[in-house]
Amino acid sequence: MTYTYNNKGTCSVRTVVELNDDHTIKSVQVLGGCDGNLKGIAKLLPGMKAEDAIARMEGTTCGRKPTSCPDQIAQALKGALAEMG
Repeated sequence: MTYTYNNKGTCSVRTVVELNDDHTIKSVQVLGGCDGNLKGIAKLLPGMKAEDAIARMEGTTCGRKPTSCPDQIAQALKGALAEMG
């Protein structure tokens, strides 16, 4: 299933995650933000359980911001899991 999340509080504006039925991440795409860093993160996530990725990235901050692109990816993954039921 594919889920699109509109990021909040970051330079990146949108995250699109694709999950397999077993909750493993098939792909992640982030629009905007630090291009190289986000491409690197997107290459590390496929095959990982969404729950594990959330546990590792949720709560990560960027400078003085209360969120970050990895935190927003975690939020997108949480939204996708909620839609899967």
